[in-house]
Amino acid sequence: MPARPSRRHAELGPDFYDVVAPARFPQAIIRHRNQAWAARVGLGGLTDEEWIAHFARFEPMEGSFPEPLALRYHGHQFRSYNPDLGDGRGFLFAQLHDLRDGRLLDLGTKGSGQTPYSRFADGRLTLKGGLREVLATTMLEALGVDTSKSFSLIETGESLERSDEPSPTRASVLVRLSHSHIRIGSFQRPRALGRTEEIRRLLDHTIRTYMPGLWHEDVGTRAASFLAEVCRLVVRTGAQWMAAGFVHGVLNTDNINVTGESFDYGPWRFAPVNDPGFTAAYFDEFGLYAFGRQPEALAWNLGRLAECLLPLSDIDRLGAALDVIGPSLQDSFAEAILRRLGLARPEDEDRLHALVGAFWAFLRESRAPFEQVFFDWYGGSLSTARAARSPAAEHYAGETFARVRDLLPAFAPAPDIRLDHPYFARSTPCTMLIDEVEAVWAPIAERDDWSAYEAKMRAIAEMAEAYGTAPQAVGDPAA
Repeated sequence: MPARPSRRHAELGPDFYDVVAPARFPQAIIRHRNQAWAARVGLGGLTDEEWIAHFARFEPMEGSFPEPLALRYHGHQFRSYNPDLGDGRGFLFAQLHDLRDGRLLDLGTKGSGQTPYSRFADGRLTLKGGLREVLATTMLEALGVDTSKSFSLIETGESLERSDEPSPTRASVLVRLSHSHIRIGSFQRPRALGRTEEIRRLLDHTIRTYMPGLWHEDVGTRAASFLAEVCRLVVRTGAQWMAAGFVHGVLNTDNINVTGESFDYGPWRFAPVNDPGFTAAYFDEFGLYAFGRQPEALAWNLGRLAECLLPLSDIDRLGAALDVIGPSLQDSFAEAILRRLGLARPEDEDRLHALVGAFWAFLRESRAPFEQVFFDWYGGSLSTARAARSPAAEHYAGETFARVRDLLPAFAPAPDIRLDHPYFARSTPCTMLIDEVEAVWAPIAERDDWSAYEAKMRAIAEMAEAYGTAPQAVGDPAA
């Protein structure tokens, strides 16, 4: 099917973006081409030269923006307000529709050159940084997290100087496929500038484009409904991070998408064990965005969105909208844990929350390998014999697992699980711990050897197939 391009974001007008020009790169080598998602948006048939034309030279996509748009926003960074933000090394290149479900999607960039918001930065992305984002998004998608997709990664032939990498280091340009780039920071900018009409315009555009079912003629009602929906979407993704053992690392308000989708991966990490204090960023000195504090960080950010909507609604309605955070987080976390364990949701909610609580406490107290435990017990009691053969089996023999063991037999396996998949014949799961990321990068840096990267991508694809999280084709019967 042909692509269905759009230029919907341009309807907001120039108060929300700046027209920019892409950088010119000396070279273009395709390092990652997301063919599954290219097919989903009607670009699967592009030749390599056409791919490079669009995603390295950024020649316009017919029917979308004639020139890229650098988006304007502010944001709290580690809870300090920064009005000097905006797309500093990226832009919105094009919009188009998912041919399977009709959603409007963005093609946004990272490392595509300087913009009015670059300040003194070069607007570039290291190849290692681009590779890390590909690994993060591919792994998260396989684990069932609502994440942006790394659509394209192209090495650009430039050398960059970076303080946090051995330099000079190789450069790249990344294109992500994302369900909107409207973030909490997009609302903070007009609020800080006292532009109520712009807040209303952005609110109405976002609702009509992404949440049409929330439309109400009373602006106060639709602002509160919008806030409640954003709260549900954002905390659902936060719950999915927790169930995946993932630490985003930089939960600033400009990194929180109002459609809830996780995006913009910098110093991310997967936690080896359930350690609430585990941090991803070396500069997060006080653990503000540590693994166990991520729900708190998201709730704080959502409070900042509520402040932006005060000129359009009232504190009682907005406060009631924020009240959905706690119940939504509890429900989304239970749902995420069940999905990771391959279990059907029971009618007895008390039993559900008892299992989730016992399982999470076991992970925290035992410090058993995080991903190994979910792998071992996928399918619940059906996997008892498989778990007994696990390298982590000793953890299941003690008292800390007794409560989980007692509760599991009451949970039926999800109807679509595939325990006969070859993935579950392995003794250990596919993981993405920091030493593995470095092991993928080292041969690339040393001798341009991409075999470890290709092997890791194949392993993730096998895991996604086993868990049923691989991207579904446009013509899939379930569409």
